[in-house]
Amino acid sequence: MEYVLLAIIALASGILGSLVGLGGGVILIPATLFVGINLGYFPEITPQSVVGLSVVMMIFIGLSSTLSYMKNKQVDFKSGFIFFIGSIPGTMVGAWLNKGLDLPSFNLYFGIFLVLLSILLFIRDKLRPIQWFVEHGKNTQFIDQEGNEFVYGYPIWFAVLFTFVVGMVSGLFGIGGGSLLVPAMVLLFLFPPHIAVATSMFNVFLSSIVNSASHIYLGNVPWIYTIPVIVGAYIGAKVGAALNKRMQSKTIVLVLQIVMFLIGIRSIIEGLL
Repeated sequence: MEYVLLAIIALASGILGSLVGLGGGVILIPATLFVGINLGYFPEITPQSVVGLSVVMMIFIGLSSTLSYMKNKQVDFKSGFIFFIGSIPGTMVGAWLNKGLDLPSFNLYFGIFLVLLSILLFIRDKLRPIQWFVEHGKNTQFIDQEGNEFVYGYPIWFAVLFTFVVGMVSGLFGIGGGSLLVPAMVLLFLFPPHIAVATSMFNVFLSSIVNSASHIYLGNVPWIYTIPVIVGAYIGAKVGAALNKRMQSKTIVLVLQIVMFLIGIRSIIEGLL
């Protein structure tokens, strides 16, 4: 039964993670901790092992999503590799920090992060894009299928520094760097949203390989649970990428914001009590 539950959780994580470029960990981690510990299906699960499971899952979410987005030429590979350079040391530092967290501390910090992230996503559309990074960075032009022209860019030094922080958060919580990277790409670097999501998933794929290696080295990956998670996440990512091409994701993002906020509040209360 626990394998079926994990596959369903991973399927939902893959769909939402690929659809909005978040990576999927924000769904897998709280859902797995709740089902595993609160409902007692796998009480031996720990914050370290669920993070290890999440980062392995995100390799396959990132790969599946990237292959789908490549067909529509939505992935900016050059930017993805630049972002990856910064995230490599960040994921290693985050994985090292993770080993010192017990369950109450993890719940508290993860809950605070989810609440802040849900607020950031909620106000994202209300914030004015910042032109400074484009004006002081290397620019790229993109014309979408409707003929709309976009100009986006960033200073490479800032992108590397920022993705170090993104990688550290990803390694610490196992949530995938897209949750921070996509809003930054849209608001700071003026990426078109679909290009931001696709490029973020490419970066999630690359950085999750390094992130997984760090957690494997630390002994954090519960291999017995990886197969249902990988299968569910890979299929879900295909579905999410297909939905991204066909629909406006604002409604999905709104639901995700509400769910993340409520899960975050619950995690904070559990961490405090």
